Amino acid sequence: MKKITFTVPCYNSAAYMERCIDSLLPCGNDVEVIIVNDGSTDDTREIADKYALQYPDIVRVIHQDNGGHGEAVNTGLKNASGLYFKVVDSDDWLDGPGMIEVLHTLETFVGGNAAPDMLVCNYIYEKLLEGTRHVINYSNVFPHNQIFGWDDMRKFPPWKYLLMHSLIYRTQLLHECGLKLPKHTFYVDNIFVYQPLPSVKTIYYLDVDLYHYFIGREDQSVNESVMLRRIDQQLLVTRIMIGCHHLPGSITSKKLSDYMLSYLAMMMIICTVFLRISGTKEDNRKEKELWSFLASCDNGLYRHASIRFLRIVANLPGSSGNKITISLYNIARRVYKFN
Repeated sequence: MKKITFTVPCYNSAAYMERCIDSLLPCGNDVEVIIVNDGSTDDTREIADKYALQYPDIVRVIHQDNGGHGEAVNTGLKNASGLYFKVVDSDDWLDGPGMIEVLHTLETFVGGNAAPDMLVCNYIYEKLLEGTRHVINYSNVFPHNQIFGWDDMRKFPPWKYLLMHSLIYRTQLLHECGLKLPKHTFYVDNIFVYQPLPSVKTIYYLDVDLYHYFIGREDQSVNESVMLRRIDQQLLVTRIMIGCHHLPGSITSKKLSDYMLSYLAMMMIICTVFLRISGTKEDNRKEKELWSFLASCDNGLYRHASIRFLRIVANLPGSSGNKITISLYNIARRVYKFN
């Protein structure tokens, strides 16, 4: 069995996908790379097929009609044969020495028949156009060099969260928790991270800088103007996450519950800030509906998110409320991009 399946969702990725795939190939036959060509209209198909022909024991290619990032991840997961599963977006890449250490660690687990449900590594924000980088690590949150559970972790700082870039899940766990991402929807990486967490019982943190997350393309989903245009997709993702949390008895660890509440509150902040920035009557209605939906699902969740200040201060009248909304926008932007 392959140790890891890397799924690389590609949509019109011809300009940069080779850097991503080339970073995965040194892992050799210990991994499989599933390139999902999600209805591309550029040379993505030809580039993907070239890799499959050149590396038949490592690379598999699946061509499908366009279904969006989430559907590409679904396809990769459905066809994965590796013990573990990781998504690597086609404009990102992995660190070579870091990946060698990950594989060595997984080999130790597999040999000892003690494979953890989730492996956590560091990731790096790469702002190539500006020539800067920012490493996110979890050394102040998780124990080192041991398998542990949720009750063994320390409290997350308010600006730090687990992201898709930092996680490697056991493949079977993702199947067992019923993970399926919505089609034609951005920001589904939040669901990918959030939904499986209650099923995770054992964790291992490897303090290596593994995932390089590229920031700088104008069409990126975390671009501010793009987020404003796609606010309905952000709202859909947040509603799905509320539904994931509201499963009686599914979250048995208080520390995990607190973390998931904090994550959900952050999503509520992001949605509310961008709806406020838009400021249309329609978006005001959407804001009220989102908070009403949260309250109807779980009033405790509603109170927790409200205590995070946004709903209170964003409704202050006059310029004070506007200034505070702008300040919270800056906080939300920092959380979303640099946590």
